[in-house]
Amino acid sequence: MIISMKKGATPQEISHVRKLIEELGYKVHESQGSERMVFGAIGDERSKHRLTSLEAQPGVEKVIPILAPYKLASRETKQESTVIDLGHGVKVGNRKLLVIAGPCAVESQDQIMEVAAAMKECGAHMLRGGAFKPRTSPYAFQGLMNDGLYLLAKAREAYSLPVITEVMDTASLEIISEHADCLQVGARNIQNFQLLKEVGKTRKPVLLKRGMSTTIEEFLMSAEYVLSNGNHQVILCERGIRTFETATRNTLDLSAVPVLKEKTHLPVIVDPSHGTGHARYVMPMAYAAVAAGADGLMIEVHPRPEEALSDGPQSLRPNEFKHLMEGLRRIASAVDRDI
Repeated sequence: MIISMKKGATPQEISHVRKLIEELGYKVHESQGSERMVFGAIGDERSKHRLTSLEAQPGVEKVIPILAPYKLASRETKQESTVIDLGHGVKVGNRKLLVIAGPCAVESQDQIMEVAAAMKECGAHMLRGGAFKPRTSPYAFQGLMNDGLYLLAKAREAYSLPVITEVMDTASLEIISEHADCLQVGARNIQNFQLLKEVGKTRKPVLLKRGMSTTIEEFLMSAEYVLSNGNHQVILCERGIRTFETATRNTLDLSAVPVLKEKTHLPVIVDPSHGTGHARYVMPMAYAAVAAGADGLMIEVHPRPEEALSDGPQSLRPNEFKHLMEGLRRIASAVDRDI
């Protein structure tokens, strides 16, 4: 349920209503708008009729039921788009597009430093790199693990780029949180509810990647797990779904972008690298994602894709990424965005 306070409600009235909601056994989610305070009451819906009585309280404008099952992620709860601070002056969800770039996996100090330098020069805002790598084959490169985290931290210090890396399980969550500015929950873990609860208890921004067979409602319910545990810094990432088509690695569902922007206040970005699986398709799909309304992009870049230990075929070379950024500036301007 949403409890909307009147414009001009006093601090005492707001505090009293918050206390009443908590006494009824609900968690309280506050959203301070430009004119009024709005409370989201999250809890057992079987007793929601008790919340309607709050309309009689001084300062309360109205009590509105939330129809969507994802209560905190819904635009019914919060009309304004959420803007998330990723550190080093980088934000996502506002007029400026976020560009995350880097290799699929951290392979060595020389590699990650070379990529970070190129990304900084080209105008990328955030460095990506996997330290712990979930792979389909147990014989494939599994990442440098803790050493990879240390190398990412070095690159961040050297080039003032916030870093994002994937967290695969609760056991590695603490050490990854110490070294990363944003925690990525990959497509394979989108419904790992215990992991979602634990990242929800951190205060780090979280990027959720859509699962290959995850519906939009299921995607938003996964975000709800994070939000309901107190972490309101959630970014959604469309990275392609599994269909009958085999020409690309996945089918990049760009229609999900406007649908998500309609249904949720959370930022939405697109990963055309995993979405297509082929470097030659990354640029047109990146442009299309921005035109569709995405708040940012995640692009895989490697100095020598033919030598990459993971996802070489879909990685751009630094000079190709530079060309992409030049094109993105033109596309962004056409849709009234900055980069």
